[in-house]
Amino acid sequence: LILVATFTPDSPFPSTGCVLQSMLGAKNAVAFDISATCSGFLYTLSLADVYIKSGRYRKILVVGTDILSNIIDWEDRNTCVLFGDGAGAAVIEPTTKINGIIDVVIGSDGKLGNILYMPGGGSRIPASKESIRDRQHFIKMNGNEVFKVAVKTMTRISLEILKKNEIAPGEVDIMVPHQANIRIIQAVAKRLKMSMDNVVINLDKYGNTSAATIPIALDEAVREGRIKEGDLILSAAFGGGLTWASALIRW
Repeated sequence: LILVATFTPDSPFPSTGCVLQSMLGAKNAVAFDISATCSGFLYTLSLADVYIKSGRYRKILVVGTDILSNIIDWEDRNTCVLFGDGAGAAVIEPTTKINGIIDVVIGSDGKLGNILYMPGGGSRIPASKESIRDRQHFIKMNGNEVFKVAVKTMTRISLEILKKNEIAPGEVDIMVPHQANIRIIQAVAKRLKMSMDNVVINLDKYGNTSAATIPIALDEAVREGRIKEGDLILSAAFGGGLTWASALIRW
């Protein structure tokens, strides 16, 4: 199974998952995309967790990838300085050890979709001379509102998954949050009473790469020795839709 989280596919169809399947030569794999913006990687992780535990699939490739440079308005300083391009992936399979995915919580609220969105490019506002002139094919964001909702939501879902699994915030070894912006991450860490020394940050290098931020940050933290076998990892994300997700992983 190949699960690709993206809202910037090469084309409306075929899916990026099917394109990747062809490139890999994985002819026996089922492949499809998930559109959950910045929460996308944790959404795919949630699906992979369910599929593995049900016995439906034994090896699942989960991918988070977005190319945001194509849909940012370089005349809008509120958005163009925030976003970047990236991709990250992981292979999920069964384990008999205590290591692995402990839990994933996902959620959404379409009523708040108008604070972070892209109006054009779909069937409602297809590409036209007028839509291009009116800059409808770029990200639109109410920055102040997104900040407030993101901090509140990422804090809530982090506490929710910890409480659900009877884990205290102090038991978490490291947090790998979605790399939205440093102020959001700092505010969430403060509310969780976590030291920033235990929070992975790489947005200063890549910006907000949407669905790719968490897998890239995980990979870098492992390579740098910040994540070791047995560590308890908390991850949380928030994105347009609105969507949100949190995960607990024993490395």
